[in-house]
Amino acid sequence: MTLEVIFFFNVLSVFGVLVGGGGLMRWLNSVILFIFVDMISGGLGSGDLEAWFQNLMLSSGGEKSEGKGAAMAGWKDLPMELLLRIISLLDDRMVIVASAVCTGWRDSLCLGLTNLSLSWCKNNMNSLVQSLVPKFTKLQVLTLRQDRPQLEDIAVETVANYCHDLRDLDLSKSFRLTDRSLHALAHGCPRLTKLNISGCSAFSDSALAYLTDYCRNLKNLNLCGCVRAATDSALQAIAYNCGQLQTLILGWCEGVSDNGVTSLAVGCPDLRALDLCGCVLITDESVIALANGCPRLRSLGLYYCKNITDRAMYSLANSRVKSKHGLWGSMQNNSDEKEGLMNLNISQCTALTPPAVQAVCDSFPALHTCPERHSLIISGCLNLTSVHCACAVQAQRVSRVAPYPHAY
Repeated sequence: MTLEVIFFFNVLSVFGVLVGGGGLMRWLNSVILFIFVDMISGGLGSGDLEAWFQNLMLSSGGEKSEGKGAAMAGWKDLPMELLLRIISLLDDRMVIVASAVCTGWRDSLCLGLTNLSLSWCKNNMNSLVQSLVPKFTKLQVLTLRQDRPQLEDIAVETVANYCHDLRDLDLSKSFRLTDRSLHALAHGCPRLTKLNISGCSAFSDSALAYLTDYCRNLKNLNLCGCVRAATDSALQAIAYNCGQLQTLILGWCEGVSDNGVTSLAVGCPDLRALDLCGCVLITDESVIALANGCPRLRSLGLYYCKNITDRAMYSLANSRVKSKHGLWGSMQNNSDEKEGLMNLNISQCTALTPPAVQAVCDSFPALHTCPERHSLIISGCLNLTSVHCACAVQAQRVSRVAPYPHAY
């Protein structure tokens, strides 16, 4: 059985279809017809594509063996646009099978495939990466997340050597990777805008700083659990090199202090989401710096930051007042929920009092304590149970107003 036939039977298994030989071709033709019509309606078709499709349908019309052979030969001549639309319906394992069907399909996928995940691979991910990546040089998104550590530096170096257009890379839980990987990415993938290295505990802060010196377009960086890499020194390098940064995850990076966070507030004014959960060294100074320096901040995680006090909360509330008065020229006067904090996690911040937290909730309409839209997280703070958003207060008032009984 050829790889082409294996691929098509795997297509059927993905969609849960069990048919005979003739049914196989009829089902595949129906898939092609659906995608073809969709392409035409979207303005992606052409006269040549329509003519090719008609020829393919005619070649598969007979039930004789030579008719089937002609049809299968036709599949090898699929236009790249149509092949990629079919591939988009399948999982990444089938993409790999498709790339081995014939040189035409391999070349089309090499030119057109931009998104690939190998997270399904439970064994030999290193070998798979080294085998596939040289073929798919146009990749922009690559996911190598693992359930157990497999990936080694040589695999990441292969990615860096071939995927120079890469924008989004997920290496989370790659415990075996060392600084060699970050150095390779710095030189090979300077266009990175999103990088997830959460759980990569072997990386150092000097290697992370080196990476940011080359990858200056980073907008989304996940450093959760990178205790050695996420230090104040590294954050200062990020602030200096990555002024476009919008999302930074620093959960449980216990070495982060006010020095690093205040540097971020100065160097990354476009910051939208910052997770400081478990960063036990930070104090009010970090929150005050963020309130003053990051007017577009939408999400802030302060879980278990026990040094945070009311002073930090009032600085957040006051920052909203300043924005309404136009002290930040980059922000428009807008009182709706599209501006300001939309998520705030202050769980286990036991030093906070209800008036201060209520002031924050009142200042940012998008913060909700009601179950339907819960975005102000205060679990573990028993003294904050009296804090409520406006819609929760309104709901309580409505529930208390009982209608007068009718007299009959």
